[in-house]
Amino acid sequence: MYADHVRSVMEPLSETDRRKLDETDDRRFYDSPRYVTHADDAFLDRLTDLYADVFEPGDRVFDAMGSWVSHFPETQLGRVVGHGLNEAELRANDRYDEWFVQDLNGEQTLPLADDAFDAVCCALSVQYLQRPEAVFAEFDRVRAPGGVVVVSFSNRMFPTKAIRAWREAPMDGRAALVADYLRAGDMGVTERITEVQSAGDPFYALVGGQASSDAER
Repeated sequence: MYADHVRSVMEPLSETDRRKLDETDDRRFYDSPRYVTHADDAFLDRLTDLYADVFEPGDRVFDAMGSWVSHFPETQLGRVVGHGLNEAELRANDRYDEWFVQDLNGEQTLPLADDAFDAVCCALSVQYLQRPEAVFAEFDRVRAPGGVVVVSFSNRMFPTKAIRAWREAPMDGRAALVADYLRAGDMGVTERITEVQSAGDPFYALVGGQASSDAER
C-alpha cells in the first residue's frame, strides 16, 4: 500500500533544496541527549493550547520527531507513540506508551499500521526533513479518517542540519513549504496559525486533514 500511496505525491523540493550544510549521519548529531526545549515558554504554552483544541479524550496520537517532552495538555489520551533519534530522550518522555528510533532522512516508511492515529504531531522539527513528501504521505497513511496532522515551528533551528529550502526561506515561506508538504501527502490545510509578538519566538502552526473542497488546497 505504501508504494501505491507515494506514487501520487508531488515533488515540492529540488535536490539542491534538500541539501544540508552538514551531510554527516544525523544519528551521530543526535547521539547525545539534549534535555532542553527548543522554543520559549510562550511558544510552548501556545502549542499546548493548540493541542488541547485538537485532541479529544481517548485520541490515539503519534508524536513524530519527538524528544523528552511533548507539551501535550492534560487530556486523557489513548495510545501515544513517540518517534525520534535519541533513545534516552524518548525513554524519558512520560506521555509515551511506546516509542521507536528511526532516521526519517534514511528511511521514510513508518513501522505503524494504516489508520492507527487520530492525531499526528510534528513540533519544531519539520525543518530537518529531506524527503518531506514521502514522510507526509506516511503521516496521511497512519492518520485515521477524520484525523489531523499538526505541524508547528518557530524561527529556531540547528542551521547545519536544516535543509537549504528552509534556511533560505522567510517565515511565511516556511509556512508555505509545510503547506506544500501536506498537499504532497494528499492532505488539505484546514488551519494556519501565525502569531508574531514584538519579543519572543514567533508561533507558526498548520493543521492538515482530509483533502476536500472545504480544505485549503
